[in-house]
Amino acid sequence: MPRRIINWIDHRTGIESAVKEFLYEDIPASSGWHQVLGSVALFGFMLQAFTGMLLAFNYAPTPGEAYNSLRYIVTEVMGGKLIRGLHHWGASMMVVVVVLHMVQVFVYGAYKKPREATWLVGMLLLMLTLGFGLTGYLLPWDNRAYWGTVVTTQIASKAPVAGQYVARLMGADGGVGVVTFARFYALHVMLLPLITLGTIGIHIFLVRKHGVAPLAGDDKPKKKFYPEQVFKDTVAIFVAFIVLFMLAAFAEAPLGRLADPTDTSYIPRPEWYFLFLFQTLKFFEGPLEVVGSVVLPGLAMLALALVPFIDRGQMRRVTQRTVAIGVVVFAAIGWTGLTVAAIKSTPPEAAESTIAAEPQDWEQLSPQELAGVGYFRQENCLSCHKMGEKGKAIGPDITRSAPKRDAAWLIDHFKRPAQMVPGTSMPAITLTDSQLNALAAFLLKLTPRNAHALESAPDFAVEGAMIYQKTNCGACHQANGVGMKLGPPLNGLKQRRTREWVIEHFKEPQKMSPGSTMPPYRFNERDMDRITTYLLALPAQWEPPAE
Repeated sequence: MPRRIINWIDHRTGIESAVKEFLYEDIPASSGWHQVLGSVALFGFMLQAFTGMLLAFNYAPTPGEAYNSLRYIVTEVMGGKLIRGLHHWGASMMVVVVVLHMVQVFVYGAYKKPREATWLVGMLLLMLTLGFGLTGYLLPWDNRAYWGTVVTTQIASKAPVAGQYVARLMGADGGVGVVTFARFYALHVMLLPLITLGTIGIHIFLVRKHGVAPLAGDDKPKKKFYPEQVFKDTVAIFVAFIVLFMLAAFAEAPLGRLADPTDTSYIPRPEWYFLFLFQTLKFFEGPLEVVGSVVLPGLAMLALALVPFIDRGQMRRVTQRTVAIGVVVFAAIGWTGLTVAAIKSTPPEAAESTIAAEPQDWEQLSPQELAGVGYFRQENCLSCHKMGEKGKAIGPDITRSAPKRDAAWLIDHFKRPAQMVPGTSMPAITLTDSQLNALAAFLLKLTPRNAHALESAPDFAVEGAMIYQKTNCGACHQANGVGMKLGPPLNGLKQRRTREWVIEHFKEPQKMSPGSTMPPYRFNERDMDRITTYLLALPAQWEPPAE
C-alpha cells in the first residue's frame, strides 16, 4: 500500500523522481568538505526567512511602533528573544558564509569556463545578502539604526549623476522618516526575498548544468551526491546552527534607545561588515568622498566580475595558485585593519549594544497620571482607603475597586460622594476639574501588583509632573506617549541636553532655540528644580506599564 501511494504521487507530481535525480547527481571524486559552504548559505537564507516570518507576527512596521513591538517581542513573547537573536546573528552568519564561499571559489579557480555565469550569479547573491543587511538595519528603529541609515542615505545621495534619484528612491531626499522606513521594510520583506529566491534557483540550475568544479588533476570516476556529500553538508549545517544558536542564546542582540532625530550628538556606526567602508571614507574628504563611497567599491565589484574573463588558463592545483591566494590574503589584511581601526575609533556611547533597562513603574506614567499621585497624597486618601499594604480599611481597597470604574464615575464620586455611594462618610474633594481628572487617571492605573511602586514615586517627579500639568506643557510637547507634537518629544531629554541648558531654555526659549514659540517661564527656584529634574528623569523610550 505505501508503495502504491508513493507511485501515485510520483506519477502525478514527479516528486520522487525529482528527489532521486537530485540526490543521485554525479559529482567529482574530489568533492568534499571544501564544498559545503554553498549548502550552509542556502540553509542560512531559509533560517532567515523562517525567523523573519515568526518576528512578523508581532512586529509593527511603522516608526516608533516598530521599536515598541520589538521590545515586546524580546521581553514578553515566549521565545521571542531567541528568535530575534537567531535572525540578528543569522544576518551576520549569512555575510560570513557567502563571503567565504566566494573566497573558496576564487582560490580554487572554480569560476573558469564554463562556469562564468555561475560566478556572476554568485556575486549577485553576495550583493543581495548585503542588501538584506542594509535594509534590515533600520527596522529596529533605535538610535543606532536611525543614525546609521542617515549616514548610508547621505553617502548614496552623493553618487555622481544618479545620487539625487537614489535618495528619492530610498525615500530619504527629505531625511530619514516614515517613507524611508516603509521602503526599506518593503525591500527587506517583499522585494529582496523574491529576487533572492529567483537568483538562488538560477544559481542551483547553473551548478547542476555545468556540474561541481573538480580539483585540478581529478581523473577518478565520479561519485554520487548521496550519501557521502549529503552527510558532509548536513554536518556543516548542524555545526553552523549550533554556533548560531549559542550566539542567539548567550549574546544579546543590540537594541539601544528609541530613535531620536533631534539627538545630533549621537555618533553613528554601520554594522560590522560595513565598518571597513566607513573607515575608508575617512581617507577621502570633501569632493573626494565620492571616491571612497562609490568609485572604489564599484571598481572592486567590477574587478571581481571580470575575474573569469581575465583568468582563462587551465585549472591548477590550489598550492600553485599563488596570485589568487596573495589577493585573498592582501584583501583580508586590509579589511581586518580597516575594521579594527573603525572599532577602536568608536566612542563608548556609540557602542551601546544592550536593551535599555526597564523603566520603573512610576517612570512609565503619563504626566497627568503622575500628577494624580500628588493629589492622592495631598488629599490624604490613605487615611480611609487601603492600597496594597498601606492605608486603613475604612473604605474599599482602591487597588481593586477603582479600576472597575470609569473616569466619569470616579470624578462624580469625588464631587458628590454621598450621591454616588449612599451612606459613605467620605467628604467631597475640592479640586479643579483638571486635578480631578489627574487623580482619576492615577487611580485607574492601580493594580495590586503595582500599587506600592506607583505610590512610592519620588517627590521630585510627582511635584515636577504637577507643575508640568499646571503649565499645560502637554499642549505642545509629548511625554510618555501623551501630548501634542508641536514641540520636540521630551522622552530621552537627558541624552540630548544638559540640566543648565533646560533651565536656560525655560527662562529664555528664543535664545536657546531660535524661532521657538514657547513662552518664557519664571519658576521659583524649587519649582524650576522639580520640573527640570522630572523632565531629565523621563525614560529614553516609553511603553505602557504592565497591567
